[in-house]
Amino acid sequence: MRLLITGGTGVLGRALGPLAKAAGHDLRTPARAELDLFAPAAVAAAVRDADAVLHLATRIRPLDLVQQPEEWRENDRLRAEASAILVDAALAARVAVYVQPTVTFVYPKDRAVSEDTPLGDVPAILRSALVAEQQAERFAKAGRRGVALRFGLLDGPGTGNDRPKPAFGATLHVTDAGRALLAGLTLASCIYNVCRDGERISNHRFSQATGWHPEHPANYRRCLPDRTTSPGG
Repeated sequence: MRLLITGGTGVLGRALGPLAKAAGHDLRTPARAELDLFAPAAVAAAVRDADAVLHLATRIRPLDLVQQPEEWRENDRLRAEASAILVDAALAARVAVYVQPTVTFVYPKDRAVSEDTPLGDVPAILRSALVAEQQAERFAKAGRRGVALRFGLLDGPGTGNDRPKPAFGATLHVTDAGRALLAGLTLASCIYNVCRDGERISNHRFSQATGWHPEHPANYRRCLPDRTTSPGG
């Protein structure tokens, strides 16, 4: 498949890239200076020949800035405005799959939860994640495949976390995040939690759909999903 990957030089992009190449995909990962995600004409041109779009671009700020919404405005724009522009372009083109990672932090913090749990009052800096998911849903409602992956708190190389932090309710090694993004190319349209087994946030839907479970780094088995093919790749 021909993949357009936004944010390809970030933590998620670096995790996905080698796996996607090994699976035989043709990657385009434009840098920020090469593609203005807020320019509809430029985005339409970038998307035109893609079979799938993975919108990984974010501007995540340090967690000690969570009470300062102004620090998160660029991240909000990338998740809300840029996702809408990308979906518009993808719908106008031949794109078959749109994959949008978000976060499990949107859930209530006082109970075990799954994708069916009502979200309640979501903090301001996380509302753009829900807007991004709505864009994936819009893509799906148009008859394509729109997949939203809610990731647990990432750990591993480049994340700033050397080990899992279970207090967040859901954790995920960054290599498994890359693997989940690759799996997203074959998943049915839906929202999926992607995190380790046995945490407060259930990963059952994702594990049932893919047949594998994200694992602790000490037990991680570096195996790739089956190669994904399409008429275009």
